[in-house]
Amino acid sequence: QVQLVESGGGLVQAGGSLRLSCAASGRTFGIANMGWVRQAPGKEREFVAAINWNHGSTHYADSVKGRAIISKDNAKSTVYLQLNNLKPEDSAAYYCAEDEEGWNSVAVSATEFDYWGQGTRVTVSS
Repeated sequence: QVQLVESGGGLVQAGGSLRLSCAASGRTFGIANMGWVRQAPGKEREFVAAINWNHGSTHYADSVKGRAIISKDNAKSTVYLQLNNLKPEDSAAYYCAEDEEGWNSVAVSATEFDYWGQGTRVTVSS
């Protein structure tokens, strides 16, 4: 079992940027993909981005393409999400998530993840 701890959320103005971090601990040898999923109040969880832990392939939701950059540091068992040109509709709790099955492909949906962090809140004001 892996533990995921997110950080970096906060309150920003529209057009601003944030860099979220997620540190994994425990059984990190099982990581196939890591990614980010967000959930706004009253809405379903929405896939944001994912990165394959081995070859580094990435996938982004259409809603954040061109504005989000997911990256990783395998040695630190850490995944990052750079969010640029933030919009009010980006406001949500952002959850770090891990997939342990798709070792040879990049995750493309929230249903592919097996473990989740506690979330970090992102609030974008206009």
